[in-house]
Amino acid sequence: MNATQQQPVLLSDYRKPAYTTRSVQLHFDIRDGETVVTSELQVERLDANGDTLQLDGQELELLSVEVDGRPLAPNEYQVDDEQLQIFGLAAEHTVRTQVKIHPEQNTALEGLYKSSQMYCTQCEAQGFRKITYFQDRPDVLVKFRTTLVADDTRYPNLLSNGNLVETSTAADGRAVVTWEDPFPKPSYLFALVAGNLEVLEDEFVTRSGRRVKLQIFSEAHNIGQCAYAMDALKRSMAWDEERFGREYDLDIFMVVAVEDFNMGAMENKGLNIFNTSCVLASPDTATDAAYQRVEAVVAHEYFHNWSGNRVTCRDWFQLSLKEGFTVFRDAEFSSDMNSRAVKRIEDVSFLRSVQFAEDGGPLAHPVRPQSYLEISNFYTTTIYEKGAEVVRMYQTLLGDDAFREGCDLYFERHDGEAATTDDFTAAMAQAGEKELIQFKRWYDQAGTPELLVTESQTESGYTLRISQSCPPTPGQTEKLPFVVPVLLKFWSESGEVLNALNMGLAVEEPASASLSERGNGEVLLEMLAEQCVLQLPVQQKPLVSFLREFSAPVRVNFERPATDLSSLVQNDDDGFVRWDAMQSLWLNPFENPDADTAPLVELVGTLLEQTLPALGDGQQSLLNASVLSVPDENYLFEALTGFEVDQVLDRRESLIQETGAAHLGRWRELLEACFDGRPYAPGGIGPDSEGMGRRALGQVALRYLGENLPVDELDALITRLYDEADNLTVRRAVLAQACANARISNSVRSFVIDDFYQRWHSEALVLDQWFSLQAQSPLSSVEELTALVNHEKFDTRNPNRVRSVYGAFGMYNNRRLHNLDGSGYTFLGDAVCTMDQINPQIASRLATPLTRWKRYDPARQNLIRNVLQDISGRDNLSKDVFEIVTKGLQQD
Repeated sequence: MNATQQQPVLLSDYRKPAYTTRSVQLHFDIRDGETVVTSELQVERLDANGDTLQLDGQELELLSVEVDGRPLAPNEYQVDDEQLQIFGLAAEHTVRTQVKIHPEQNTALEGLYKSSQMYCTQCEAQGFRKITYFQDRPDVLVKFRTTLVADDTRYPNLLSNGNLVETSTAADGRAVVTWEDPFPKPSYLFALVAGNLEVLEDEFVTRSGRRVKLQIFSEAHNIGQCAYAMDALKRSMAWDEERFGREYDLDIFMVVAVEDFNMGAMENKGLNIFNTSCVLASPDTATDAAYQRVEAVVAHEYFHNWSGNRVTCRDWFQLSLKEGFTVFRDAEFSSDMNSRAVKRIEDVSFLRSVQFAEDGGPLAHPVRPQSYLEISNFYTTTIYEKGAEVVRMYQTLLGDDAFREGCDLYFERHDGEAATTDDFTAAMAQAGEKELIQFKRWYDQAGTPELLVTESQTESGYTLRISQSCPPTPGQTEKLPFVVPVLLKFWSESGEVLNALNMGLAVEEPASASLSERGNGEVLLEMLAEQCVLQLPVQQKPLVSFLREFSAPVRVNFERPATDLSSLVQNDDDGFVRWDAMQSLWLNPFENPDADTAPLVELVGTLLEQTLPALGDGQQSLLNASVLSVPDENYLFEALTGFEVDQVLDRRESLIQETGAAHLGRWRELLEACFDGRPYAPGGIGPDSEGMGRRALGQVALRYLGENLPVDELDALITRLYDEADNLTVRRAVLAQACANARISNSVRSFVIDDFYQRWHSEALVLDQWFSLQAQSPLSSVEELTALVNHEKFDTRNPNRVRSVYGAFGMYNNRRLHNLDGSGYTFLGDAVCTMDQINPQIASRLATPLTRWKRYDPARQNLIRNVLQDISGRDNLSKDVFEIVTKGLQQD
């Protein structure tokens, strides 16, 4: 069945299976070129009228099928490309199948495949059906016992889920290893690894006194870069005990780093499989941002042990139940480990740039979708990041204590079960003693709500009017009002906090809205209707700090004087509000081309004066780096309407040049103060807060200087910084300038690019940076991009390398992608078609930038549609790409 014949899966069609599987014994006979998988299932009837067992299976060679030890006749079962059906069954049976698979040929990296010299699995969402015939659905929770047989001289590490229970030697001398997982789990959480790996070991003592062995496995050339991941794992385990009361439950926790992996990592029970990019870290091979990503992803996958494994999701429409909840948990962990304000800013910036774009385009879908063609396409920012925002709103509305009580109740009530988002809401409603029926609209309605805010001051007092709306999205033209929690704070003209509730702040209309005190003058408005009017009886207009902490994932249209915004930037005590006010000021020259930029440039100078004395405060430096940076291109594209691509890019470059030129001496001083030769990780295995803050500010200064220094001075600076750099963060910043800054001489550019390659070509993750920065560069022609994909180190079977060129180009090279000759769109479209024959999951993600064609001018719209139509007409298109492309074309 080809992609065009596939029928969508509907949430409304969900039914429990007629049979369930209680336990399974798996036997893997791993040999070169083929693996034979024997599966013995203990099945039990759930539906009294059922007599047919349906087992999912794809790309399997069925060798035999038995029921209760009896081989089945051909008329007792039916097998096709998608499933095996066994007829005429009674209440309980033992079903045994044997299949042959070919992991070495598995370029899609779903199921069991071979990465380098290692066998490993990726089963989420529906990869297990490519291993053996099974009920490959999340609501069938099974106890697994897994035996691996392989040549232990080549594969001494034979790993699977749970605890190691038996080892022996087969008659032919190969190793036989058996693992048993005492906790029932769905098949998507199954994992297997067979390889010759080095291991880093440690242990963690739980709060109840149990000793847990910790192991991180990687190939020998990478094992020296695993110490930071181990440290992050131990901190995650301790934090989850303290913050959420969750203790680890097995005797061993294993992580395996794999170089070929579609995702960042996978939370398989007790045996997490990671992309190397989310495990490996050293000063020479990981930037500050990469260290933070390792910390966050290690925590995320560990936290899944409860929010995803012990309590899993009933069906894939409930995916955000585990992913959104766990993203919230890992964000809270990162906030506690680093800067809460900066983490919030990073998350909101990503949400506005990427998730809001998704919500506003043809791929918009609710946090709990109603249908899908290919579930892999729904591992989206809406499910993850917006889902996390929904969880955060529970905490905001209920308060910290009730939210924790609700989490405890959810875990206790559904431990060992497959749950739904309704189950999560029910636990929160009970703990918070709050009716949350209307709140569920956040799960069911797509799109980003918009708040229109106006204010006025009269003799009788101050009035704040808020109205909410949500634009139409595919399949949802009408939207009902959301529950919108808005955190507020009011400041007097002299900069004092106003205790607004004590001063008479009240809801004028409607009565359904409510206000509550949050401490330190902060007020929570719970907005339920389309409109809300607040009154504060004061004689002078206050300064309102609006949507503090970004308390709801909404757009805000709140026009107010630049003087108010400038005051918030300099004085507000909420880091997000300070940054957000500055974003509004940065956006003004793009929205109003004739706007006077002098006050904005002057404000940057004032902030610069405050920045140098604060360099010892790492969190403040990181916040200052965010505030001082002109918004990136994708943020601008999503914030603006009716824009022309080249005009936005030109305006951004001119604003950087103007702001840099006005304070050239201060930027020089800041750069030298930041890149001052301090050790990268003083006294630790990872970067410290002060060092990260200095390097972040140094990079900001370098970007401004890069547009303004005399060419000879710029060449000398680039050469010196590159030679002196003792870490990848600075080295990458210099390489980025060399790749993208046309003011740098060709000789210096070539030296940096060539030398970087010669020094780091053996480090795969560092080489990804080398590919990526060239692919992002507006100076790279399509011919040069083609040369990159023809480079001897480019490999279409490695997702990281594919993303480093095709993904980086489509996401970040707006000059070349949107070139009016259409060459950028053609380059990306050809990449989608090439990758669709190798790895459909990766191909579908590469196609996503092409689906937002309606935001551009008519000429570009036609060019992009032509590329989408060309892709849609290709033979043997995967479901993954077919779904993305057809939805993109449906905007016609």
